Amino acid sequence: MRNAAMKIASGAIASVHIDAAQVREILGSARYENEVAMRVSVPGVATGLAWTPVGGDILFIEAARTPGSGKLILTGQLGDVMKESAQAALSLLKANAGAFGLDPASFEKSDIHIHVPAGAIPKDGPSAGVAMYTALVSLLTRRTVRHDVAMTGEISLRGLVLPIGGVKEKTVAAARAGIGTVLLPARNRRDLEDVPASVRASIEFHFVERVEDLIRIALAPQVTAPSASAVTVDA
Repeated sequence: MRNAAMKIASGAIASVHIDAAQVREILGSARYENEVAMRVSVPGVATGLAWTPVGGDILFIEAARTPGSGKLILTGQLGDVMKESAQAALSLLKANAGAFGLDPASFEKSDIHIHVPAGAIPKDGPSAGVAMYTALVSLLTRRTVRHDVAMTGEISLRGLVLPIGGVKEKTVAAARAGIGTVLLPARNRRDLEDVPASVRASIEFHFVERVEDLIRIALAPQVTAPSASAVTVDA
């Protein structure tokens, strides 16, 4: 609109028709690119959804493990509530280590580092709890998180997925980022009425009550190499 107004005000043209070919010329190169698939292509990375004063946004949660003494390291300018969510996610995973085939003693020999990129931006709130838990499970089981999945929700030490706010803004951000599946707390089901119809049509929603449901949907299937006895060779 500014471009057209300037041309009309200068007397260069009386009216203007904008087509797709002119968009790049007027707006310049794209400032953002869809990096979700690239970012979650390795174990230990999950895509969360965040609320900001200017709307929703996607949030990457990265987890790494290094030899150490059982410390939890948190970086990315996290607020106190988000730090507590990270601690709750790690404690919940430790309590359920056996369900994932993990040795509980191994946690005492490793340091876990959780990082939320865009470190110059302060972040807080409990709704990244499910993404932090998913990133940790992904890291320690070596299973990647599905690149088309984003999630939001608070977790409890009993494994419950608790409701959060900003569902409309978060789901709009997910659609904008090309996310195909969004995981929401079951108690946020009623908030789907506020989500624009175009977003509801483009996203598959799953409502989860417990972290077991979350992991079942969010993680990519385990890939196992075929055994020698399963290989058939034709003569």
